[in-house]
Amino acid sequence: MKPRTGLLTAALILATSSVSAEVYRNVDAYGNVTYSDEPTEGAEAIDVKPVTTVTLPKPQNVRETDKLREEVKREGSVYESVSFIYPQNNQAFHSGGGEVRFEVSSSPALQSGHKYEVTLDGQPIGQSTSGTVAVSNVNRGTHDARVHIVDENGVQVKTGSAISFTVHRPSVAN
Repeated sequence: MKPRTGLLTAALILATSSVSAEVYRNVDAYGNVTYSDEPTEGAEAIDVKPVTTVTLPKPQNVRETDKLREEVKREGSVYESVSFIYPQNNQAFHSGGGEVRFEVSSSPALQSGHKYEVTLDGQPIGQSTSGTVAVSNVNRGTHDARVHIVDENGVQVKTGSAISFTVHRPSVAN
């Protein structure tokens, strides 16, 4: 029994030592850097940080999440509409500092826990329960905006039609 225990212990030590293998960095006379798991003359041992791994969800879990979102969208269909009051589609206006004040409304009014979310050129720029989202420093030019109603989980339950508007700002050239 004793020789088996010693053999098992030796096997475990060998197995664990290979898990914590060191990495060695060596720079040759020409400045070339090489890495190895075997020490060489002049090589220095370096600490290697553990590799970050990402575990992706299983496909069936993704499908379940998609089903949940569809259920939430159906539940959120109590909204007949959501739209911009200001700016109006194809409106152009002057704004020295690029300030744009979005005003939105829905029919019926927002439910408790829901918010309006405004996106500018596809990027979310603000959320509000009051129906007003103010943004500054919007670049001159034509932009696309869209308003969504999102629930307490951040899931979009209603999306309004996109609008396009143009901001005129003074420049050094004119």
